[in-house]
Amino acid sequence: MARKLPLFKIFAGLVLLLPGAQMIAQPLNDKEEFTRADTLRGTINRERAWWDVQHYDITVAPDFTAKTIQGEVTIRFIAQPGKGRRMQIDLQQPMEIDQVLFKAGTPEASGTAITDISHEGNVWWLGFGNHIFPATNNPVPQFLTISFHGKPREAIRPPWDGGWIWRKDANGNPWMSVACQGLGASVWYPCKDHQSDEPDRGATLSIIAPDSLVAVGNGRLQQKKPLGNGTTRYTWVVTSPINNYCIIPYIGKYVNFSETYAGEKGPLSLNYWVLDYNLNKAKQQFADVPRMMKAFEYWFGPYPFYEDGYQLVDAPHLGMEHQSATAYGNAYKMGYLGNDLSGTGWGLKWDFIIVHESGHEWFANNITTSDIADMWVHEGFTNYSETLFTDFFYGKEAGNDYVTGTRSNIQNDIPIIGRYGVNKEGSGDMYYKGGNMLHTIRQLINDDEKFRGILRGLNQVFYHQVVTTNQVETYMSRQSGINLSKIFDQYLRTTRVPRLLYRITGNTLSYQWANCVKGFNMPLKIWTGDSTTARMIYPVEGKIKTEKLLPGKTGKYDCRADRNFFVEMRRL
Repeated sequence: MARKLPLFKIFAGLVLLLPGAQMIAQPLNDKEEFTRADTLRGTINRERAWWDVQHYDITVAPDFTAKTIQGEVTIRFIAQPGKGRRMQIDLQQPMEIDQVLFKAGTPEASGTAITDISHEGNVWWLGFGNHIFPATNNPVPQFLTISFHGKPREAIRPPWDGGWIWRKDANGNPWMSVACQGLGASVWYPCKDHQSDEPDRGATLSIIAPDSLVAVGNGRLQQKKPLGNGTTRYTWVVTSPINNYCIIPYIGKYVNFSETYAGEKGPLSLNYWVLDYNLNKAKQQFADVPRMMKAFEYWFGPYPFYEDGYQLVDAPHLGMEHQSATAYGNAYKMGYLGNDLSGTGWGLKWDFIIVHESGHEWFANNITTSDIADMWVHEGFTNYSETLFTDFFYGKEAGNDYVTGTRSNIQNDIPIIGRYGVNKEGSGDMYYKGGNMLHTIRQLINDDEKFRGILRGLNQVFYHQVVTTNQVETYMSRQSGINLSKIFDQYLRTTRVPRLLYRITGNTLSYQWANCVKGFNMPLKIWTGDSTTARMIYPVEGKIKTEKLLPGKTGKYDCRADRNFFVEMRRL
């Protein structure tokens, strides 16, 4: 996020005041006690497991004055034969479901009203009675149409807290949107609110807005239809699988300009939707979009959503990685609201929100984790995309400066991987510590073409898929030819930074790993006073190893780790 937060996660109220603060999704990582509601939200239980979402068709009509919405969503799904008697639909209080209609075969088929509806907090239970879903090799699509209304939770400090956003732009015009990563899309529309089940066939979002405003959604504009009552319906279609929390309406006094990027898969449309008074600034600032695309297609492979295009949209909050409609709120400044999160100066040479949030198109939107506990896959890789962008345009040492500079933001408070099954993220260190872990792995591979091949391979092998941490770890170990399991355990599952304990006696260097997981044996590049070149050593946890330094040197020997390895050094 910066997202998310969509992006970021540290004391939300201080983020805009502290240049070193990270951008994070709505914080869920400070919770230690879990309830039945957390389990219902974070687990694929039997009321969720029997049906697979294929498509969302959402219509929403907001009332800016009343801060209410009403709408309808049709969920197309495939059911496992004989399994479906009860369904969990998520819609967070105080939103209300008005009616539910079930159809089989086609949306035009005659429907059956579902009357067995009960309510438990943010969960709505639908009973299907004796309905038997047909057993067939080609499952018949099922359709559930749900009408809903209410006054959705309002986001006070988006994107760090989630909900519907009701703002006015600088000219006093209504400006509306949603930020709901972490909190969940069910804050405003009924859905199966779990990352593991993306709609395989994409989504349609119809937004009914006042004629004086423009409504923007994900993907491509399919239809603009005046309704004759002072409102217009804008229908947007995204054809690729998409995270629930990425389906987002933007409503404001927007104007549009566009360009075509010559990408790896051919012409890619780049569309920009900005508030009318920002047009001239946007035409200059958004020059970072083609630069971003060039760097990221080099490192990660083709942009994953050519069919849906790329959009950057003025948002009433800092930013979020809304698939094919990235939210932008960086005040048209370089860096992060004019600050460099690395403290090195390199972060002021590009627009942080454009680079970071767009990086999520590859890691978060193309490759999505099935459980929010594994969000480091989204944020660690996307944090490192900032380094790779810097490397691509300003050189490898500039990238090294940037990533090592971000270490001052690491808290080492709790592990990066959160608790599974209860919708709980891990530490906000998933950003900077995650990025530095990947930078360390890059040093171990010691072959940038192979490393680039791994990044591109991840986006190819897991194209438009949901994954687990284990799948990513296994793939990287296999492709690198290095068993990285202890490294992932160390940086993702503990709060400890590996520490090399060393002693130099005469011209003998003794060393071992400490403050680490059992069996940790990561090689390390070090510099010693006996040579002008670095050497690799192979420390082991709990075992002292020794080697001779070059004789005949005057003065004291010392030892330091290559800065590109995220480790600590301690002389004994």
